[in-house]
Amino acid sequence: MSLLGRLIPRDQEFFSLFNELAGHLTAAARILNEIFEQPALITDRVRAIKAVEHKADQLTHEINARIDRSFVTPIDREDIHTLATRLDDVIDLLDGTARRAEMMNIGTQVREPARVLSRLMVDAAEFLERGVSGIRKPSDVHAAAIEVKRIEEEGDAVYHEAVGALFRGAPEPLDVIRWLELYDVLEETIDSCMAVVHALQSISLKNA
Repeated sequence: MSLLGRLIPRDQEFFSLFNELAGHLTAAARILNEIFEQPALITDRVRAIKAVEHKADQLTHEINARIDRSFVTPIDREDIHTLATRLDDVIDLLDGTARRAEMMNIGTQVREPARVLSRLMVDAAEFLERGVSGIRKPSDVHAAAIEVKRIEEEGDAVYHEAVGALFRGAPEPLDVIRWLELYDVLEETIDSCMAVVHALQSISLKNA
């Protein structure tokens, strides 16, 4: 550490803000799962997830503004921006998936693969939250990364099987369109968790 870095305290508040943002991600994932588990509640849950997404946007803005105000940051400024942005990106995708489910009028007959994918997203969010809270411990980040990668691969397998099943027999065209779109956005949202993992790993390696 440079002499300047020793004399001027680093702004450690970024870690608390990361934890809060990761908490919003987990909250949004759980609300999305409720949509597929209890579709009768969809209107209320779409509003709830939008409220979380708005809080996350405000928090991301606060983190970026804090970068500009802080003379010395605990980790690279670019890494702070990248991690906050990638966490916020996942939350945006969760919000978008909820709105698509409402627009597609999923009704009460939710297909089981959608439930499975939304549950996997909750699992991924919880492991990301653990990784963020343990950002200063490489072993914690590594453990979370392994689990999120496993979930991402499981989600891919569920997605490919679900899409194949849509086209078996003589499917109803509107059902194919509806569920293909929802499977696509669910898989994309799970996949986006790996971008958060990569940001966490980069920070962990640089600051080990």
